[in-house]
Amino acid sequence: MRMNSFRIVIAVLVLSAALPTQARAQTQSSSSFYPVSVWYSGGKARAPMLEEVNGDSARLWKEDLLKIKGLGFNTVRTWVEWNVGEPLEGEYHLENLDLLLRLADEVGLKVIVQVYVDSAPEWMGAKYPEGRYAAQDGLPIPSQAAPGFCFDNKNVRKAVLAFFQEVARHAESSKAFYGWDLWSEPAALNWARVGYKSEPMFCYCPASMERFREWLQTKYGTLEKLNVAWHRTFTDWKQVEPPRYGTILTYTDFMDWRVYYGYKLAEDLKMRNGAVKEIDASHVTTSHAPNPSPMDRTLADPYDPTDDFLMKDSVDYFGTSFYPKLTAVEYNWTLERRVLAMDLTAAMTGGRGFYVGELQAGFGVHGTTIGSEVTPSDLELWTWGMVSRGARAINFYAFYPMNAGYESGGYGMIDLDGTLTERSRRAGETGKKIASNADLLLQAKPKQAEAAIVFSPLVPLLGGYDEESTRNAMHKALAGYHRMFFERNLPVEVLSSRELAGRDLQKYKLIVLPYPLMMTNDEAAALKAYVEKGGHMFVEARPGWVNEDGHAESAVPGFGWTEMFGVRETSIDPGKQVEVKWGAQEFTGTSFAEHFRVLDEKVKVVAKFADRTPAGYEHAYGKGSAILLGAFAGQSNEAKPVAMHPLGEILAKWAGLSEPALKAPALVELREMDGEKGRFVFLFNHAEKAAEVEFAEELERPAGNVREIVTGETRKVEGKRFAVKTEVPALGVRIYRIDY
Repeated sequence: MRMNSFRIVIAVLVLSAALPTQARAQTQSSSSFYPVSVWYSGGKARAPMLEEVNGDSARLWKEDLLKIKGLGFNTVRTWVEWNVGEPLEGEYHLENLDLLLRLADEVGLKVIVQVYVDSAPEWMGAKYPEGRYAAQDGLPIPSQAAPGFCFDNKNVRKAVLAFFQEVARHAESSKAFYGWDLWSEPAALNWARVGYKSEPMFCYCPASMERFREWLQTKYGTLEKLNVAWHRTFTDWKQVEPPRYGTILTYTDFMDWRVYYGYKLAEDLKMRNGAVKEIDASHVTTSHAPNPSPMDRTLADPYDPTDDFLMKDSVDYFGTSFYPKLTAVEYNWTLERRVLAMDLTAAMTGGRGFYVGELQAGFGVHGTTIGSEVTPSDLELWTWGMVSRGARAINFYAFYPMNAGYESGGYGMIDLDGTLTERSRRAGETGKKIASNADLLLQAKPKQAEAAIVFSPLVPLLGGYDEESTRNAMHKALAGYHRMFFERNLPVEVLSSRELAGRDLQKYKLIVLPYPLMMTNDEAAALKAYVEKGGHMFVEARPGWVNEDGHAESAVPGFGWTEMFGVRETSIDPGKQVEVKWGAQEFTGTSFAEHFRVLDEKVKVVAKFADRTPAGYEHAYGKGSAILLGAFAGQSNEAKPVAMHPLGEILAKWAGLSEPALKAPALVELREMDGEKGRFVFLFNHAEKAAEVEFAEELERPAGNVREIVTGETRKVEGKRFAVKTEVPALGVRIYRIDY
């Protein structure tokens, strides 16, 4: 019997160096230091480039570090680059790192070290030409410093890991050294877009194909089973290669190739982690995903086929970049997109906390395209927004604007001539407030959500290589439902379908399953058990249409869910817009209207289409209940958002979600964090005018002290009741620290 493709990760990852449990416990036990940093490598060089050390460097760099410290930051994030750090094989040049560590120690700053190996030295390509990347045509891609060389090649891997270990030897004994970022924005191919090739995927070099074969052998066991799954007639494992294009027959090969790559990238990061931990087991290791992961990236992406829910297990802390005003004004993120990115970052890291590897510090530049100004209020709201989701470090990108490349002049917190800005001062003040509350912030976690949305990394592969229309459908559906809960200040958690079988799902009163066309046996079984044990589950159209191999199920709902829903699909009416009436409420779905035959007389019709045929069915199953809607409401709400979408209220009341005792105008966001010794209440005002806000709740224990940490105001609390009536300034935040 074939292994479930989501369960083979254990078998695959044993090939790499395991993360020492003791080391993780050590690195995560630092309980009172909260890094708030700016990116700075000494001088004005942009990452990953480095300024040449000369006779004036120590004086000038120290002046910058004193300026950084004076603003209120407690850390700098520097970097080393393989291309400069090992220009000749075995000849290491880490003078920049050594000097910065010494100077940081002198001024009282900690240092996080970013290691770049995506920019590679020329000797590597000359000595190991077989280590170059290759796309589907198999032709090697020359490295122009970037994108470097393929980590699958054993010689390349050995040299890369040796460089990591040499950097570790330099850093680990420094008193100023705090921790690592081992991979900035992991991808299949970093820092290059190979435009002279049509729709390239990576990597098809000999080493990559051999590593894929090893993964397939672990998954299928025998060549005969692989032949059945792929509809092929291989007689030797050497004949097996990744698919280079799609066919009409089956796309199981494409799915295996992309699912494999998600595991591979997580394993690659874990090997970097293992190499560093051999030298330095005591300092924290991190990595961060690119902006705006995981909202857009999918396993189907030819360059960035990562699954960040997997990446979190490869280092002590995973995290993200955050650039809401990255490029042109028309691409600025909406409020809903910003908070979704924050919530997804918290979700993908499993509640253990995360690092914000890069937080945009200044306006963006791409060639002649100039982005919107980043304001002091932006930095305050973005920073505290991340903190309220469980961030364990904030790294602003960057101290100086970029001085080279197509981003020249952009992303700086100060001016290129060294002049401080108001946003640098506000960010520094925010850093001071974070540091002064680090004791409670670092042991508190976001308040447990009662609702959850399931995100499947497998669904974007539906249809195979040639099908692009579904690749972001899951993301759009997720965004549409997340908005419904956010606008009501109802916390919602995003769950990876990979992890459902191992989680306590019963702590959620409601689970939403958007765009559920492709499912796995494990996912279906876990969700069915959730309902049977008393949960409320809301599911969109055509659940389990195809299985994890891309093969159609014999009935829809699939996986035996006809018993749980009490209905079976009979027909589909396509339509870009589908009107749904649910009691007195009306809203729009998209794609089609799905019709069913009722199998159980206990099924209850809860919604109808415009033609008055049933659109939604509720069915009691075990101790719980499930609703099936024959359309896609999430995607519709993302494409054409509806303020206070009625489906949000319907689902909240159906599942009995707890509404906060909050009186506030629209655009006021409530966030809470809970800890053993206290809690935080965050009130964000995203509007451009001041907001009168009232909030009250019962505490677990009597409060000994309450302080608003932005203004320093203290308050009295009688017994266990916390109540506040305040004005939150426009584009501002109020944060109440409650100590038990």
